[in-house]
Amino acid sequence: MTTQSVARVVAFYESISSADIARLGELYAADAFFKDPFNEVRGVPAIARIFEHMFVQVDAPRFKVRETVAQGDSAFLVWDFEFAFRRPLPAGPRRIRGCSHLRFDADGRVAFHRDYWDAAEELYEQLPAIGVLMRWLRRRGAVSQHR
Repeated sequence: MTTQSVARVVAFYESISSADIARLGELYAADAFFKDPFNEVRGVPAIARIFEHMFVQVDAPRFKVRETVAQGDSAFLVWDFEFAFRRPLPAGPRRIRGCSHLRFDADGRVAFHRDYWDAAEELYEQLPAIGVLMRWLRRRGAVSQHR
């Protein structure tokens, strides 16, 4: 893996548009594994469906990679995902903070992609009805700061 492979992935995600989905095969190995809090798939066509769905579900999706750490054939990307919900969900900009663990094959393409982010805090708590429940659950599960 080279720093060029990591830079290519970062550039792709920071400028991704719906038209770029057709180019996923340039970045991902044919049998690449992808997992996030909602999906676990294998293969470029299945990964492409996840990103097609993203463009249907949200407006103005944008990734900002804040940090990269690479060693051997692995890399970690720390990112912010900015977007707006489509109606009828609450309007306004939203942000999810997360990171991705990537492993590259001998050709410099992503063979493994695992996203880590807290769906409860970063997404569900922002929704009108379920958000109240999620915030209550978090308060109930928190360690008390006072003794």
